Amino acid sequence: MKYSKATNYALHTMLYLIAVSPDKPVGVQQLADKQSVSPTYLSKILTKLVKAGMIESASGANGGYRLKRNQDDISFLDVIHAIEGTASLFECSLNHGPECLIQQVMVQAEGMMEQHLKDTKLSALAEKFTVAQ
Repeated sequence: MKYSKATNYALHTMLYLIAVSPDKPVGVQQLADKQSVSPTYLSKILTKLVKAGMIESASGANGGYRLKRNQDDISFLDVIHAIEGTASLFECSLNHGPECLIQQVMVQAEGMMEQHLKDTKLSALAEKFTVAQ
């Protein structure tokens, strides 16, 4: 399975905001420069994180993006769902419905992975984060 680059950028952005600047707004240009990505592209990702209620934008000369939710409550799964949505990774194409044995195995595996991502908070990684990253 593979997540989009947008999820990669979103996770790194959230880790940076939690580790370096949980209360002070950080500009999109600075966040984009940290990841060598276009500010326009990153703005689209940030909009999804705002809609998900994880961050908020602050306007003005010292504006930018800052955390909206408590940093200890933000999991990997929260960020992934904000960017990728909540659809299942696997859908049986043979119309077996819930009786499909393959679908059952895939849904069970996905549930285990999602539980791990839900249990893993970005704030736990922020303790190990160095600004050079």
